[in-house]
Amino acid sequence: MSTSLIQKYNVPGPRYTSYPTVPYWNEAAFTVAQYKERLKKSFLESNSEEGISIYIHLPFCESLCTFCGCNKRITKRHEVESPYIAAVLEEWDMYVNLLEENPVIKEIHLGGGTPTFFSPENLRILLDGLFEKADRAEETDFSFEGHPNNTKQEHLQLLYDLGFDRVSYGVQDYNFEVQRAIHRFQPFVNVKNATEGAREIGYTSVGHDLIFGLPFQTVDHVRETIEKTRELMPDRIAFYSYAHVPWIKGNGQRGFKDEDLPTAAVKREMYEVGKQLLAEAGYVEVGMDHFALKTDTLYKAMESNKLHRNFMGYTSSKTKVMIGLGVSAISDSWSGFAQNVKTIEEYYGILEKGDLPLYRGHILTAEDEKMRQHILNLMCNLETSWKDDVMKFPELPEVLISLKEMEADGLLEFGDEKLIIKETGRPFVRNICMAFDLLLQRNKPETRLFSMTV
Repeated sequence: MSTSLIQKYNVPGPRYTSYPTVPYWNEAAFTVAQYKERLKKSFLESNSEEGISIYIHLPFCESLCTFCGCNKRITKRHEVESPYIAAVLEEWDMYVNLLEENPVIKEIHLGGGTPTFFSPENLRILLDGLFEKADRAEETDFSFEGHPNNTKQEHLQLLYDLGFDRVSYGVQDYNFEVQRAIHRFQPFVNVKNATEGAREIGYTSVGHDLIFGLPFQTVDHVRETIEKTRELMPDRIAFYSYAHVPWIKGNGQRGFKDEDLPTAAVKREMYEVGKQLLAEAGYVEVGMDHFALKTDTLYKAMESNKLHRNFMGYTSSKTKVMIGLGVSAISDSWSGFAQNVKTIEEYYGILEKGDLPLYRGHILTAEDEKMRQHILNLMCNLETSWKDDVMKFPELPEVLISLKEMEADGLLEFGDEKLIIKETGRPFVRNICMAFDLLLQRNKPETRLFSMTV
């Protein structure tokens, strides 16, 4: 990868788990009443045919990982589990009462925080409560994020018995100096036991999350981490670029200095080395930052053009409705977004008043929906088209002109009313999507909102 291209395109940019991106939501025009209407409409149109997705945010962690940008609450007091689960189920009851027919649940993802902070018994209470007023889809995709240090066989067995067949473990890096900087200590043997334990029970997809660009991390550290990962051959791997955004995430990402981080050129080398090692082991790059074996559902979804991306990242199943439960969780009605309050105390307080704990959102305009589809096409299929008049928009000529330089740099090519991202353009998919982000183009941020694209 050319150093000059890295320097040229390494700018702050969104990761596009949504469009519009959260900083560009029109919060002033958002009302909970209008969002409820949009949610009910999408639900009634799609529930019986494709079902819904549910994301549950479980925020508690026993220790702070300084690389983490998630909403979390650090505590070793496990008596916090039961009140939180009761609150989540209360929120779920509000959604069920709002909808006019039993939800058909197709997809569940437990994220955090650390979902395995919760005991198996409490996770059973949570999931049993979820299905008291809902049905299961014929084909489901249930997954959770596990911490290798505290995911017990009891967790794995319980969740498997309840329909979960996919787990992802946060590994990040195996080097001790890097682990010390990010305050995430886990030996390889713990990851090995958690991975093999899931497979023994019957999980069909075990994923590992790796991060490059961490403080004190070198190319050799990335190489060693991936070589160890190849010993276990997880079904899919998320190979993320570390997002250094201390101005957003607060003290957690201020435990080291900017100069402790690798340069953009070194980060790109880390990615290229990692990508090569993964390819040699049989992994195929899927979308952005993800790799999968050809036996995994994520690869199969890409091959059949069914890959989808939402606030949970890449997924092999698509639903128009995603309901987010728990603090900071985001819901998606396809024509609207809504986010819950971010503190546990406020979350509890609003639920006690009998209200949904929403504090901001965005109702998509017709233009938003069109641009969202272009960006989804690029993020998932590495191409988009405007042959169909419904995909055209007034600014299209200007957008295409703005991409000519990337075409000259060999990152993309134009076909018959379509754009295709070339293999050399994969590392810059976020930059290409930014050309279609009309809200970003009209109102360039004066302060840093996003992590660097490279």
